Amino acid sequence: MTFESYHCLNMCVLTPRAMPLRVHDTRRREKVDFTTMNPGVVNMYVCGVTVYDLCHLGHARCYLSFDLIHRWLEKSGYDVNYVQNFTDIDDKIINRANEIGQDWRELVENNIATYYRDMDSLNILRADSYPRCTEYVDDMIRITEDLIEKGNAYSSDDGVYFSVESAPEKYGQLTGQNIDAVRSGAGGRVEGTGSGKRDHKDFALWKKAKPGEPTWESPWGPGRPGWHIECTAMSMDAFGTQFDIHGGGHDLLFPHHEAEIFQGECHTGCSPVVHHWLHNGFVNIDGEKMSKSLGNFWTIKEILEKVDPLVLRFSLINAHYRSPIDMNEQLLKDAEKNHSRLVSVYKAALELVGVNCPPLPEGDITSQVPLVKSLGLLEKMAQGFAIAMDDDFNSREACAKVLGAIREMSKMLSSLEGDDLGAYAQHCVEWLEDTADSVLGVLPTREQTLAEPEDDPRRAEIADKVEALLTKRNEARAAKDWSAADAIRDELAALGVVVTDTAEGPIWDLV
Repeated sequence: MTFESYHCLNMCVLTPRAMPLRVHDTRRREKVDFTTMNPGVVNMYVCGVTVYDLCHLGHARCYLSFDLIHRWLEKSGYDVNYVQNFTDIDDKIINRANEIGQDWRELVENNIATYYRDMDSLNILRADSYPRCTEYVDDMIRITEDLIEKGNAYSSDDGVYFSVESAPEKYGQLTGQNIDAVRSGAGGRVEGTGSGKRDHKDFALWKKAKPGEPTWESPWGPGRPGWHIECTAMSMDAFGTQFDIHGGGHDLLFPHHEAEIFQGECHTGCSPVVHHWLHNGFVNIDGEKMSKSLGNFWTIKEILEKVDPLVLRFSLINAHYRSPIDMNEQLLKDAEKNHSRLVSVYKAALELVGVNCPPLPEGDITSQVPLVKSLGLLEKMAQGFAIAMDDDFNSREACAKVLGAIREMSKMLSSLEGDDLGAYAQHCVEWLEDTADSVLGVLPTREQTLAEPEDDPRRAEIADKVEALLTKRNEARAAKDWSAADAIRDELAALGVVVTDTAEGPIWDLV
């Protein structure tokens, strides 16, 4: 059974839906109905970081994307078993450890600790487990032995390689590459590289030891596993021969995920091993691919020194997870402005929540009664939010529904009175916590929202000017001079001021 989230008055109700959740499956190259091997259960594996350095903006984009997917699947009633690995042995780790004169194990532990700090700051829910490659070397050896026995792999002077030509029908499942075209490019034995490959398309399952490198014993002598076999061993240990979702960044399509298909399907005899392949888009910086050589490489640590973590989260999820995103200063400013409005409305609603209020009426967007119409509009926006997330986790459209809702909430919170105000404020709180919090993950806690802000010297400096502008704005609104009122709001925004209108009058704060 599949589920849809219908947001009714004062609660979220999960009911069976007529229209299914749709996902864009990379392998099938189209949107398809989302189905699971076991009803109501999702087994999801996402390729984790190679812990040789600090996490960067691309990592934030990837794990935020799958955090949204994780959250929405659970909101839709699924029991999600989420596994995300750490690649804790790799050429990059060995090289970086040698470069800085640090033991590779210490480097790994430090970067894993930093990873958790970065992801926690972005309000990314923890996966159910984080297996490490080095814990599964025996499994990798066993799978490699099986592939050799089946004729899909071969031993050479420098390790063990998977023979792509042993299963040519599996080539290009994710990328669409044509094996015949690749054959015509550089077939035959690879010469002059010191590699024991028989063919340029083959990839390493096991690498024989080199001086000074960490090694494990194997039937082929001391060495260490190749990169691709690691995820196959860990995902199969977690889920068996087949599972529902395999995710990762678009950059992993080839060769990593293509290699996983080869070795996984040849080892298990199952096709497909993965039911749905999902991939998130790239992050560019000011229109260019993020690169250390270009000087536009942003670590999460660096960017969070300048931007609130929830603002960064908001900026990255306000785009469809499959689309590339161009990170720039304007994008962050827009995210900060919209996030500040969201938090201000949430705070205003929290402060206006009533006690023992009568039930609200049913919403109706056709009603001439402002309260009834507003409730109808919020219900419609909540349904639109659910529809957007059901359409391949379209968080951009979902964010738009939230921003539309807070505009409606702000208007009504400033016009209602008495019990209606208290009950409506409670509904606003629950609506926002049901969408912007539990799904989008961009709201601070109630305690954080209501906490008194630390004294900001800017506030005292501009307080008189702000109050004078607010007075002029009130006069313009009373005279229904909306253009003048909007111009004053823009002037306030230029000062770094965000205004929330309430029944008691406007409340202002600094962005």
